[in-house]
Amino acid sequence: MILEKRKSGLVGREKRFFFLIILLALCFSSFAQEPPPIPLTITPTAQTMSFGAFTMGAAGGTITINPDGSRSSSGDVIQLNLGYSYTPALFELLANPGTMVTLLLGAPSTLTGSGGGTMSLQLTTTLPLTPYVMSTTPPATTLMYVGGVLTVQNIGLNPAGTYTGTYNITFVQE
Repeated sequence: MILEKRKSGLVGREKRFFFLIILLALCFSSFAQEPPPIPLTITPTAQTMSFGAFTMGAAGGTITINPDGSRSSSGDVIQLNLGYSYTPALFELLANPGTMVTLLLGAPSTLTGSGGGTMSLQLTTTLPLTPYVMSTTPPATTLMYVGGVLTVQNIGLNPAGTYTGTYNITFVQE
């Protein structure tokens, strides 16, 4: 009789242990491995940086296009509203959520005028500000706006015309 009690006691303990294991297994959630990182994809859009129409006097100055699309000037640069648009540069970024993206806005670039002369362009800020942690899930993209400051000399050194050039931006993915 005593042996039978011990046997049934062991069976009871085994049942309790088995029940505990099942209970613990149900309490802990399991997750699949997160997707592998995808390289950052940068797509330039049709929206390029444009400062619109402006004129200047004898001293020159600067004209700024902010990432939010606003425009300002300093010195004797006068903004003109002649129907020419002014816009920040726009890029579409694609990466996994949680990817940190930092933009390194390079050295000033030189813009060359159609009527002669040159101007200096310095990229300034971005919207959203960098470093930026991606929150969209592919195929959704994040829009990155980039602003800049154009340094303008006097009217004799910067005659009227269209000024064009290129600039360098380095996108760093972490």
